[in-house]
Amino acid sequence: MKEQELKYWLAWNKISDIGPKRFHKLIKYFGSAENAWHAKSGEILKVLSLSNKISSRISEEKNNINPNKELDLLDQHKVRVLTINDGLYPQNLKEIHDPPPVLYFKGSIIEKDKNSISIVGSRKATYYGKMVAENLSKDLALVGLTIISGMARGIDTAAHKGALSVNGRTIAVLGCGIDLIYPPENRRLAKEIEESGAIITEFSFSTLPERQNFPRRNRVISGLSLGTVVVEAAEKSGALITTDFALEQGREVFAVPGNITSSMSNGTHNLIKQGAKLINTYQDILEEIPGIVTQETNTKEINPEKYSLSKEDQIIYKIISNEPMHIDEIIEISKLSASKVSEVLLNLELKDLIKEIEGKKFIKL
Repeated sequence: MKEQELKYWLAWNKISDIGPKRFHKLIKYFGSAENAWHAKSGEILKVLSLSNKISSRISEEKNNINPNKELDLLDQHKVRVLTINDGLYPQNLKEIHDPPPVLYFKGSIIEKDKNSISIVGSRKATYYGKMVAENLSKDLALVGLTIISGMARGIDTAAHKGALSVNGRTIAVLGCGIDLIYPPENRRLAKEIEESGAIITEFSFSTLPERQNFPRRNRVISGLSLGTVVVEAAEKSGALITTDFALEQGREVFAVPGNITSSMSNGTHNLIKQGAKLINTYQDILEEIPGIVTQETNTKEINPEKYSLSKEDQIIYKIISNEPMHIDEIIEISKLSASKVSEVLLNLELKDLIKEIEGKKFIKL
């Protein structure tokens, strides 16, 4: 698209009362964003069937927007943009009802991203939830799928990190302008995602991460994906909004079962009761999506017998589970000396069979 027309697409996209549906109406009626921009307020009011109040708001916003400045901001922030008319615009997203007319992005969007799975869940995730999200993301990335999430705290962050840990592709969808990173502690993660995928948003520059933006963000997350996995969610979690959109868009919905005593399992268990596919491994996801393109990997199944483990190694390995276990508890159960347990734990860690986490606790990988 020529810059002369693009700047008006960006300008219209900045107006809060012009969502995708109204945007597409304007283009269809006036033939171009530029023609619509220069049309009289009364004509726009009539085309969009607006109230006088909304029409006045739009006119006021238009008067404060300089289309040339919106174009300059792309260069200033080193951001690229896709309109729905561009060939690289994600096909999965194009197929949803009233897709976003404009996507701002950093990084790269490629053809293979159509084979993608979104992983979402609670911001207040448990250790179990984050571990499951990260491991699922790793496994899916290793077979060539792109992982989509929202870069929020908790499950989203774990999902992105899982894909990055195996050099997989991952895409973060923001609920704010691309010149803002939210939450701020994920600035480094955002940079890593740019290098191994993309950060994208439908929101114009300087749009704050306000509450009302996140349902629109969730709609894009599910729209980009062939299926959505909910790892952990409370009964009224925002992650469940993503599954609602996924169902509306005709996409698959998956749920990971959790601890029945945890409130973070209520949302996922309700999804399972309502018909979401219960998943134990990434293969459960692949089985439900016919035609999904994956690739062979060099992943190795963890089998202690293949690692030349000593008798003590095997004792400790069997004691450690997916739940964090303190070293003192391991010593007590194993009946081995503290020095021997420390030696064995180090050996198992070096073989990538277990992992030490905070507070001298260990989990099985």
